[in-house]
Amino acid sequence: MKKLVILGVLLSILCAWPTAAKADNWGVGVKLGVSENDPKTMKEFQDTMPSNTKLTEGYGVFGVEALYEWTLNGEANKLGVKVGLDVYGDNELIIGGVGAIQESTYAIPLTVYYKRDNGVKGWSPFVGAGVSFFRTEFETVLTATSKEHKNKAVPHLVAGAEYRFTDLFALGVEAKYVFNAKMEKESLVLSDRSGLSGALTGRFYF
Repeated sequence: MKKLVILGVLLSILCAWPTAAKADNWGVGVKLGVSENDPKTMKEFQDTMPSNTKLTEGYGVFGVEALYEWTLNGEANKLGVKVGLDVYGDNELIIGGVGAIQESTYAIPLTVYYKRDNGVKGWSPFVGAGVSFFRTEFETVLTATSKEHKNKAVPHLVAGAEYRFTDLFALGVEAKYVFNAKMEKESLVLSDRSGLSGALTGRFYF
């Protein structure tokens, strides 16, 4: 429920921003993809538990974003900045007759990028770098309930391309590499989304 509320608020903000901006400078987007995922602590718990356990690993990622682009020397060269919200699939370990362990992770990525804009009916490649602000929540429900959380800022690189069908709409692909996103607290690895992710993207320009 918390993730749905966050997504709803961010989507409302993203839809409102472009109304006050110069045409074609602003955009909003959505993406759906997969990412690397290593629920290390859950796997270790599973190894020490009876056989009636089930580990569900969440490799999916859904994101929304808002962006702004400046035209550089020539209409095709653009410098952009974008901020978004990435929601990762939950990891959950069900322990039959005893309880469960669940991990939820989301990130707010801030990215600066260069794009070669080849216009409508053309592919436009881009590359960029930025910082992702991660938050992981880790809940254990056994004989008692315990909750842990961790926040961390880590660098990332992105690259991709989009195909502009019209002045307003583009579809594309994006690859991202996140560095050192292992979330540790005391002896627990709450989550680890370090590494490569890939996504299909849709963007609307205003």
